[in-house]
Amino acid sequence: MDYKVKECVLQAVYRDTHEIAQADIPWELLNGTTVLITGGGGFIGGYLALALLTRNDIADAHIKVIALVRNAARAEKKYGDLLQRDDFSLCVQDVNQPIKAERADYVIHAASQASNIQFENDPVGTISANLTGTQNVLEYAKKSGAKATLIVSSLKVYGTIYGNQNKIREEDCGYLDFTSYKNCYAMGKRASETLASGYCREYGMNVRLARPSYIYGAATLDDDRVWAQFIANIVRGEDILLKSNGAANRSFCYVTDTATALLTVLLKGKNATPYNIANEMSDTTIRGFAQAACEAFPERQIHLRFANPADEKEPLEVRSPLRQVPEILDNSKLIALGWIPKISLKEGIRRAVAVLEEQKLS
Repeated sequence: MDYKVKECVLQAVYRDTHEIAQADIPWELLNGTTVLITGGGGFIGGYLALALLTRNDIADAHIKVIALVRNAARAEKKYGDLLQRDDFSLCVQDVNQPIKAERADYVIHAASQASNIQFENDPVGTISANLTGTQNVLEYAKKSGAKATLIVSSLKVYGTIYGNQNKIREEDCGYLDFTSYKNCYAMGKRASETLASGYCREYGMNVRLARPSYIYGAATLDDDRVWAQFIANIVRGEDILLKSNGAANRSFCYVTDTATALLTVLLKGKNATPYNIANEMSDTTIRGFAQAACEAFPERQIHLRFANPADEKEPLEVRSPLRQVPEILDNSKLIALGWIPKISLKEGIRRAVAVLEEQKLS
């Protein structure tokens, strides 16, 4: 039986993957090729894999997808009957080991430990996936003769920047304490970008770099990231409780917009040139995200509350050379490639809640 993505995933997830599969990118470059995605059992890697399979379903693109995963049981639960398709397979291994998959024409390296809990409890494993893992991916891509490889980096490479600017550009570089284990993720990402540049220079490879902002969507209900906790509050019908004034300003980007941005950079980006991924419609404070979550479902009468009543007062904007530049990314280079974000913050939150609630019923 030829299993279709629409028949094998939650309908709320399919709406997202179908949207990615219809994005305005040069799909003809992927037709008839093989794509390896590391982190195929994760959040963004999983969406990319499903989107490419959906593209096969709706456009007969003949893309072969290989998802590299660490945990076979988890991946089998995630993909189910889709693993019986001829255009989809798993490569079960740790990315820190030499990659043993069949050759691929395009490679997307999305495997990474991105949780604060992992930074605290497994800093060595975190930096290894970003450094040793990236080298294994690049060696595999070199042996495969891949047409292009995408390294998924992070806004965390910027570190702490001070000044009066309101956005972070790709050429900016801030302070990171490289002796602190807490920076295992950020320093690993910085090193992975340098390594990618080295492979471009020494071996003439096509390697692209993407720096996503805070990717949000349907995470698990026990995810420790702050935005995921807000979405979980909505699903549970709980008021959102802020334990600070929520003044931290950040760029958020819904998972479908992030996925189309990554594919755009893979297929249209310049080598060893980083591209920020951010959606101006979703630039907001932590407080703003929480408030948007409440307002996205007015009928549920969920309210934003503060653990410390004094925090409810809106914080004043600080204008000083010593002011820390907010984690708001300038996306103009990505826009110049033709990428256009589509999902507003409230719409993204509604979609994430829809996935989680359908999941509860299935």
